[in-house]
Amino acid sequence: MPDLQASGIREAAERLLEATRTHVPCAPVRDVLPDGSGETAYAVQGILTERALADGRRMVGRKVGLTSPAVQRQLGVDRPDFGVLFADMEVPAGTEADSGRLLQPKVEAEIAFVLAADLDAPDLDAAAVRAATAHVVAALEIVDSRIAGWDITFADTVADNASSGLYVLGAERVELGDQDLRTVRMELTDGTGATVSEGTGAACLGDPVEAVLWLAATCRDLGAPLRAGEVVLSGALGPMVPAVLGRTYTAQLSGLGSVSVGFSQDERAGREVIHAGGVREDGR
Repeated sequence: MPDLQASGIREAAERLLEATRTHVPCAPVRDVLPDGSGETAYAVQGILTERALADGRRMVGRKVGLTSPAVQRQLGVDRPDFGVLFADMEVPAGTEADSGRLLQPKVEAEIAFVLAADLDAPDLDAAAVRAATAHVVAALEIVDSRIAGWDITFADTVADNASSGLYVLGAERVELGDQDLRTVRMELTDGTGATVSEGTGAACLGDPVEAVLWLAATCRDLGAPLRAGEVVLSGALGPMVPAVLGRTYTAQLSGLGSVSVGFSQDERAGREVIHAGGVREDGR
């Protein structure tokens, strides 16, 4: 790797790490990446992942990003990407998570796949994804960017772990079987009675199963295949919305139940916290 390229990759990684440490968004990293390619941006992501693992964080899955045309238009990109999920990114149902680690969060509704088998075969297809899936659940991803003002290109978001923040899984586990996830209807409300985002499974690369297939083939080809037990966030079903302090966001996904995440002020600590929970469609 040319010295200039290697130097730019290291500088981009340090810039993003500093933004995380200081809680101050940074300038875009595309200006220090010599070619601005996806390969170079994933090299930055790889450095950040290695640093996180060295710090004791545990990888539990992956996320597919930029799958919805609406989100692609919001961010001015035209292809999907992926990032890594760590155990400490999950907000368990019914608990509170400190949002002090978030800089400029947005909320989007997704379908999460929990794998029962590895996806590393050379001939992966949609049937293999279905066979490897233990269950699917309604999910919310709290996306975030370490880059000021969400001023990002494809290279910026890839380098920044696909703009990952936190995620919440709903309580209802549904067997995938031969269900057509393209027809899943999603409505996201903000606690005031207003619907802030809508969409269907078809908005996720045409079919959430196809999004997971794309991820599985991509990760396999990179030598880091999806493994049994991992969680896969398959991508947004509609536009992402900025998180507003004091509001609770609830996504209802037909056939999959609902999942909620709320932002409020913890008066004891004098800081924002996130309240998360998931409920079944029948209210249990």
